[in-house]
Amino acid sequence: MVKSSNRVLAMQSSPIRRLIPYADEAKAKGKKVYHLNIGQPDIKTPPAYFEAIRKFSLDVVAYATSQGNNDLRDAMCAYYKEWNINLKRDDILVTNGGSEALMFAFMVMCDPGDEVLVPEPFYANYNAFSQCVNVTIKPITTKAEDGFHLPSKEAMEKLITPKTRAFLVSNPGNPTGTIYTEKEMQDLADLAKKHDMFIVADEVYREFVYDGLKYKSFGHMEDIADRVIIIDSVSKRYSACGARVGCFACRNKDIIANVLKLCQGRLCISTLEQVGAAALYSTPKSYLEEVNKEYVSRRDTLYKALKQMPGVVCEEPKGAFYVVVKLPVDDAEKFVIWMLQHFDVNGETMMAAPAEGFYATKGLGKNEFRLAYVLKNEDLVKAMNILKLGLEAYPGRVEAIATR
Repeated sequence: MVKSSNRVLAMQSSPIRRLIPYADEAKAKGKKVYHLNIGQPDIKTPPAYFEAIRKFSLDVVAYATSQGNNDLRDAMCAYYKEWNINLKRDDILVTNGGSEALMFAFMVMCDPGDEVLVPEPFYANYNAFSQCVNVTIKPITTKAEDGFHLPSKEAMEKLITPKTRAFLVSNPGNPTGTIYTEKEMQDLADLAKKHDMFIVADEVYREFVYDGLKYKSFGHMEDIADRVIIIDSVSKRYSACGARVGCFACRNKDIIANVLKLCQGRLCISTLEQVGAAALYSTPKSYLEEVNKEYVSRRDTLYKALKQMPGVVCEEPKGAFYVVVKLPVDDAEKFVIWMLQHFDVNGETMMAAPAEGFYATKGLGKNEFRLAYVLKNEDLVKAMNILKLGLEAYPGRVEAIATR
């Protein structure tokens, strides 16, 4: 009998989406499910996106250029200029969301068997992208008790081998909400220069930085400009996840030229989506400022409720719209499934993403899950009450959280 390749068999299912059938089953039984498992904002997409597509009036929806339409790349350049990130049109390649940009980064940096260092927990699809091209994710373990900040430069340097090609960091962090300090970023830059490595900076949550913290991009660090790859997307910034428009940005001309080969191989990005995305970059700053305030309010609602739950451990997230929570349970995935199958409050329950799939180190994250505070405050209050009562009723509750 024919079978799937070892490559695809080795890939993990998405911890964010894998349990959706349990949620569908709960809904079929009449339950309402509060989805805190996936980073799908309920914020309205700016109207300029829809207006631009409605005005599209060419007789033929033709192929776009492989590198992306110039008006979109110029709009991206103007956006980066506002952030004091020095990128020109030719430094940017438009991609199918940030996901394709990440895949291209692995392909242009690494040969089969090479390694990339990633702080864990990390966005689970990093595993999927790397496994597709036979690249190994090597974890830099961080802990909830430390706010998921990086270990010392010396500790990270011990993880570097002759096969290590890059650091890959999400800043602000998905799934942790962590904002790296300037010292942490400089440590990574110093190590990248010393060991001739790339830094892949996943910066799709750039706007979502809270509590007066000043955001710094790896694109601001001129001394490593030739080895920084910026991954970006309109998905979360403009609440346009379904548009699937992102970019791969790098000031290393050789890297851009080689990634362009990959872009040519997949032909182009959707012509119409690029029209809409270009319009998104004209969105007034007031939109993003209001969205930022809304997420701060939601963060505060979620975090206040979590801190009042006995046995729950988390630090206040400073960016993005996620938090990783350590739970007083035997197994976070079993707990999520139990909540969907067996627990509700007045016909309502909630769903989170088990965190084990966000780690590369076997056994870590088993009693943790990620919450995405992408719902309005009234819904978050209800969801947190359901979680509190669910933790109290769960048969697999433990009185003391095991150390990792």
